[in-house]
Amino acid sequence: MSRITGGEILKRILEKENVRYVFGVPGDQLYPFLNAIYDSDIKFITFHDEAAAAHAADAWARTTGEIGVVTATVGPGVANLVGGIYPASSENIPMLVITAQNQTFRSYPDHGSMQALDQYSLLHAVTKWNAVINSWNRITEITERAIRMAFYGSPGPVHIDIPSDILHQTGEENDVKIKNPNEYRATGRIRPDDETVKMICEEIRRAKRPLIHAGGGVLRSGASEELLELAELMNIPVTTSISGRGSIPEDHRLALIPQSYGAINAQSEADLVIVLGSKLGDLDFFGRPPIWGDLDKQRFIQIDISGEQIGMNRPVTIGAVGDIKATLRSIIERLKAESAMPEEREYIAIYKDLEKQWTGQFEEYMTSDAVPMHPLRVIAEVRSFYPRDSIAVIDGGNTTVWSHYANRVFLPNTFLSSSAGDSGYIGTGIAYAIAAKLARPRNKVYCITGDGSFGYNVSELETARRLGIHFTCVVLNDDSWGMIKSGQTLYYDKRYVGVDFGSMDYAEIAKGMGCFGETVRTPSELKEGLRRAEKSNLPAVLDVKIEKGLTPPDFQTLAEIWLEGCEPPPKEIKQETTQIIQ
Repeated sequence: MSRITGGEILKRILEKENVRYVFGVPGDQLYPFLNAIYDSDIKFITFHDEAAAAHAADAWARTTGEIGVVTATVGPGVANLVGGIYPASSENIPMLVITAQNQTFRSYPDHGSMQALDQYSLLHAVTKWNAVINSWNRITEITERAIRMAFYGSPGPVHIDIPSDILHQTGEENDVKIKNPNEYRATGRIRPDDETVKMICEEIRRAKRPLIHAGGGVLRSGASEELLELAELMNIPVTTSISGRGSIPEDHRLALIPQSYGAINAQSEADLVIVLGSKLGDLDFFGRPPIWGDLDKQRFIQIDISGEQIGMNRPVTIGAVGDIKATLRSIIERLKAESAMPEEREYIAIYKDLEKQWTGQFEEYMTSDAVPMHPLRVIAEVRSFYPRDSIAVIDGGNTTVWSHYANRVFLPNTFLSSSAGDSGYIGTGIAYAIAAKLARPRNKVYCITGDGSFGYNVSELETARRLGIHFTCVVLNDDSWGMIKSGQTLYYDKRYVGVDFGSMDYAEIAKGMGCFGETVRTPSELKEGLRRAEKSNLPAVLDVKIEKGLTPPDFQTLAEIWLEGCEPPPKEIKQETTQIIQ
């Protein structure tokens, strides 16, 4: 009989889950796990920073629906993970975080070991569930439990902390039973009871101005097809949260771009709102009037996989716990069985006209040939260059806001942006692009990023080059932390502190890592640069020099959301500062 290490057990569990990649940074304590992977179809992808590796695991899960796996070694390696896990934790992304720990006899509590860290407590705040594995005999049980928890209810990151002596320890192979996923976790979908579905259908048929609001839960559930079918069946307009973008094509006749004039009017005037997989957070204005209807008049149905989200930010008429895809299927089948007929809803055309007015205010800047280039000109050019099924990675502060105006999303899981999500986290762009390209090698991938955000993990260009994958990063370079500078412009009379960089040549940095790099200053250079970047078949960077000192028109609204309840700054805000160009 043969003996196997704890690292070998861990590898076999991941193989049963059909894990294809483990992202991470290697370390001494991880040797048995790394050695087990050597003879496996699982590929270990090493990054320069653990946070970037976690971002890649996050993006893998967002793009594929599969669990993302990241690993780090004891102490500093695990400390670096925190920022990488946080966006996934904020947006319910299933990840398995594997950390090596000092030996069992040195840990919990530590008594002076080098690189000692209470990793359990540190990662507890950014994971859904975590545990320390202190026995070789419990590796299978606890790892399987962690994966089960990653998918149970609202998905999220989970963490297992394994002391190095447990990873190195050997035991009899026959004593280990690695189960198939369906043997230790539910793989079906839960749905509400028939009475709840009946009540929801009655509300839909009764409503004169219904609206569907789709959150990120629609994408996590893979329910875009059902969302579209229900909307078309009953002729109901659809808005999305920022995290829900891509759940319906944004050029569909029933889709209203988030935060556009059409969407805001639809949300405030609807007599029934069906909220799918959204907690109604601050970028949804917490479901409050006047962006939404009066609490005593507008009826709310909220459907979510987790009961704790129901009614969190707004009272509901009906709260239903269930998988979005399965629940929508039940609703559709019942409506069809009852021969429910869609109404002609003439007001939808009014909302679409309002949406056109909203997008129309940006067209001058999207088509401008001015130099330095306006951010909207850059983003519009990039979006028009790439096919509908391209994956857009958006990273940055003001860059994310500008991109919202000009970068349309048409398909599920083709919009990756932690900076636009609940975490508001920047610096994920390159790692997200790497994982997106690994997940969907046939799709074009482009990353629109601010220069500050790009600098976080620029070293991962080498990772992309080493992997032989291609995507293009378009850096909107204004030599500053643009969003914070906008706030100091609006509120503090341009008393700038800590917001300006020295000049950096990102094209040359890219070339130094074997990637394609080019500096862009004009619209014609941008068009040609995009073509050359694609033709290079390398990780590519276009360093685009944009006009400095611009403030997005919705910045003031965002600032008021983020600083709600804070005493207003001493400087009176003038109306003209909300214009696109100062």
